[in-house]
Amino acid sequence: MDISNLIQTVALYALPVLFAITVHEAAHGYAARFFGDNTAYALGRITLNPLKHIDPIGTIAMPLLLYFSTGGAFLFGYAKPVPVQFGNLRNPKRDMVWVALAGPAANFIQAILWGVLFYLIASAGVTERFWIEMCKAGMLVNVVMFAFNLFPLPPLDGGRILVGLLPYRAAMLVSRLEPWGFFIVMGLVIAGVLSSLWMQPVMALTFSLLDTLLSPLALLVK
Repeated sequence: MDISNLIQTVALYALPVLFAITVHEAAHGYAARFFGDNTAYALGRITLNPLKHIDPIGTIAMPLLLYFSTGGAFLFGYAKPVPVQFGNLRNPKRDMVWVALAGPAANFIQAILWGVLFYLIASAGVTERFWIEMCKAGMLVNVVMFAFNLFPLPPLDGGRILVGLLPYRAAMLVSRLEPWGFFIVMGLVIAGVLSSLWMQPVMALTFSLLDTLLSPLALLVK
């Protein structure tokens, strides 16, 4: 393993990853409080302090272990979930959709902002590759988080959105998968099914949308 390459990769991705997970989790908390649940607020989790959202195993140890063991070919990690008591929401079934959607929406907005920063740096004539590559890393990290979290299986955000949108009986059936959802997702990730059937097409569509939204800035830079 090339240590210098690892250090360079960590330096490029550290800030985008911290912003991505912190704003994602804080967005869930803000949305939950807006719709009536103060659980995250009472526990001090509605904050942009990354230390409140970092899970020592899921955010640090697991990604590093996977990076070394797979030569950087496979990475996976997670943050400490913001606690939400869905029963405290004013309209639990409806509002859980907005609370769940808040996280991926925060990542999509961040991807746009990293893209804007990329074009601003380019228009300013900055040639330092580090900052340009960090902007690209910021877009990639947030698009990955956006796509992954929208996968329609609890406990991922997409699963909670699906539960909120389905009729009651179907929603109850899907929600019963939650205790095994993480293991099912991991199995799909390891088998490559999640990547080929979900991540790649959703990410391609998302990047296409980002290109369209950022096209005015791209024209200005040219």
